[in-house]
Amino acid sequence: MVEALDIHVKGIVQGVGFRPFVYRLAKKHLVNGWVLNAVDGVHIHAEAESGLLDEFVMELSQNPPAASQVREIDLKEVPLQDFGSFEIRFSEDEQVQETTLVSPELATCDDCVRELFDPADRRFRYPFINCTNCGPRFTIIDGLPYDRAATSMKDFPMCPACAAEYADPSDRRFHAQPDACFACGPALDWREHRADGGLSAEGSVPRGGDGPLAGEPALADGEGLLVGELVVPAGAWGPVEAPLTPVVRGENRQISDEILARAVELLADGAVVAVKGLGGFHLACDACNSQAVALLRGRKRREGKAFAVMMASVDDVRKVCFVSDAEAEVLRSPARPIVLLRKRPDANLVPGLADHLPELGVMLPATPVQHLLICDFAAARAKASAGMGTGAGACEDAGGIAGALPPMLVMTSGNIHDEPICKNDGDAWTQLACVADGFLGNNREVLTRFDDSVVRVLRFGEGDDAVEALQFIRRARGYAPLPLALGEERAGDGSSRSAVCDPLLAVGSQQKNTFALVRPGQAFVSQHIGDLENADTFDAWLEAKNRYERLFDIAPKRLACDSHPEYLATKWAKEQGLPLTQVQHHHAHVASVLGEHGIDEAVCGFAFDGTGFGADGAIWGGEVLLANRRDFERFANFAYVPMPGGAACVKHPLRMAYGALWAFDLLEHPGAAAALEALGEQAALCDKMIENGLNTPMTSSVGRLFDAASALLGLCAQPAYEGEPAILFDAAAAACTTDERERAYAIDVVKNTATAESTAHDTSVLLLDAAPAFRALLDDAAAGEPVQAVALRFQWAFVQAVSTAAQLVQGLYGISTVALSGGVFMNRFLVERCVEQLQLLGFTVAINQDLPPNDGCVSFGQAVVAWAAETEDATD
Repeated sequence: MVEALDIHVKGIVQGVGFRPFVYRLAKKHLVNGWVLNAVDGVHIHAEAESGLLDEFVMELSQNPPAASQVREIDLKEVPLQDFGSFEIRFSEDEQVQETTLVSPELATCDDCVRELFDPADRRFRYPFINCTNCGPRFTIIDGLPYDRAATSMKDFPMCPACAAEYADPSDRRFHAQPDACFACGPALDWREHRADGGLSAEGSVPRGGDGPLAGEPALADGEGLLVGELVVPAGAWGPVEAPLTPVVRGENRQISDEILARAVELLADGAVVAVKGLGGFHLACDACNSQAVALLRGRKRREGKAFAVMMASVDDVRKVCFVSDAEAEVLRSPARPIVLLRKRPDANLVPGLADHLPELGVMLPATPVQHLLICDFAAARAKASAGMGTGAGACEDAGGIAGALPPMLVMTSGNIHDEPICKNDGDAWTQLACVADGFLGNNREVLTRFDDSVVRVLRFGEGDDAVEALQFIRRARGYAPLPLALGEERAGDGSSRSAVCDPLLAVGSQQKNTFALVRPGQAFVSQHIGDLENADTFDAWLEAKNRYERLFDIAPKRLACDSHPEYLATKWAKEQGLPLTQVQHHHAHVASVLGEHGIDEAVCGFAFDGTGFGADGAIWGGEVLLANRRDFERFANFAYVPMPGGAACVKHPLRMAYGALWAFDLLEHPGAAAALEALGEQAALCDKMIENGLNTPMTSSVGRLFDAASALLGLCAQPAYEGEPAILFDAAAAACTTDERERAYAIDVVKNTATAESTAHDTSVLLLDAAPAFRALLDDAAAGEPVQAVALRFQWAFVQAVSTAAQLVQGLYGISTVALSGGVFMNRFLVERCVEQLQLLGFTVAINQDLPPNDGCVSFGQAVVAWAAETEDATD
């Protein structure tokens, strides 16, 4: 019997080859009807014999395209219309209740990579090859439904060959919106600083001459910048004064290859090349050339923070880092994030790449341009090594090149310090003029900025019983804008409370900002925006916010923000005249975990980070909260220590060390003498500020305690970047070859004192006193104990403190679920050991897994709290 169904598929079903998949499935099961994209997903009308129709629906749900995510399939029996075939229809324009979901960017698939390097293929070495299974998505979409006319590909009409593929249901590029080739698609653009003109408009490449840095001023005398063991003279990061050559466009394979050859030549000669990716520019240099790395550091004014590198394959990565099966899977995934991997002790990386750190950030090529670049660079290096006769070697002679390492390129964000990344060529030519020698761009517009995502794989337990989990450090390309589920709460009659709530925008935090746009059941957490500390970054925030609202057709009627009165996003929210929910920073951290895991009951939440505005006006950051989605009580916190100079302590951790020594009565301890001597005359100033309460806020921050400990051990007294003291402290502890658990330092638990004005929000029941841990640290340091062992014992103290506090909460309140969040839990040792120890004690432990534990999760936490409060109010 022939039956008919209307099928509505919701989820990530646009831009991932879903309609061609449905078409081929319909042909396979002899189904007639049609499929089309609409703003609320994919709609299908299917007519077939009942058995065949059942098979069609089952395969539709069980075997969708790999890049898709089917959230829901609605079926409705309808009258037969007697279609004689199956067809793909054009998208409808009318709006429906919900907008569709949009796929994030997808790394070049294996099929396209094979074609990219196949001389017989018409897209051989075409830098923008793609199909329905890969390529740009969110960064080129200008409107929904997802059709070519609503993307930045609208400026590239398809040639007859591409149009034929686009119209052929049996082709992998059937209805692939970015489909293109040399004849009709985007092309590489090239410019460089070169006095002799560089590439000509016809693509010829002048060889020799003044080299890649022609026209740069002579290196000036002066102290310069210390990078590893190299000193980059001060003049090395002055402007690249040679004029930029006219744009050369790779309109055919010959010119395109000439452009790539020139870029590779510059990279091989130690220059810096700006390379346009899916979400904006990278700055690239030879990661095996210490002088090139130092040059990039100097020009970008990035003195210490580790660089990420790109390698061609997992096999190459394994020559430098330890790679588990789970880590290899993430490296190869369509998202292609940067993965933090443990360095091999024999890797012999050049100075300035990731000095003194146990991990290296590594990515595999995500775009055709990146595949071509690393492949051609590897070939050029192999040719040069063969020409040398003996090979480049693994030493730092002969130009500072480490030849035993696999070919790799530094790929760091294409921006100047504290500014958004450059997303299009004109911006890069202007803003990166003093950084890059060459610009490998293109004429396809990037419509929204996207940094690379950064992740690591955590491992809990040992051997076959070990469990691995992904931890985000930065969530952006490859993952955003996939929504997070925001569980719908039910009223007593079973109806959805969430359905009556107005759309919400949670504006996020000041640092590592994201925002969250919410409609019933879904929260769209933006890509990483950055620190909202200047007008350009805030403009980028507004641009991204407006884009999300337009694409997902969500007009916020309510706002949520951090309770800190000076945050830029908070100030903006207060000026909008909309109902506003202010959410305490650390409650938002804990709530983000509750939202990710769908937890509705109260938990024992640990929120450890660097800073957050407290309910009592102090700076919090070492909080143990009894929390649910709606509210919290402060059960315990680390005892306050003074911050002489306030925020200056972040850039000068010796000041934080003085505050800790003062608070813990350790200023006379012999182990503190070196730090006090390094502080010099500022010690007296710090003492005066503390005694008189001048610009000396009090803090419970665990992040600041680690800063103080790092400074006291001499690990980092003058950080070059935010978080460096804690990162180097973690690195020192990771280098310890003994367990040290039995010699863990102590953190005391003492009863807090309340006043008549105290509330459950601002005053805790207990205090966690770190004085014994600091005294033991100084004792061991004075006794000459290895710094690595001292750092590890200090870290164990915090693991034990978490376990103790959780057991006290369980004993007093019967709460046996623990949530861990905050930037401190990006410390691999702390999060892995805390989870293991708590689970051994019988606790259910939840951590951030869909979002970073740092402030990148705060917007979602704000949304969880505000949404829960609204659903409760709506049904009162």
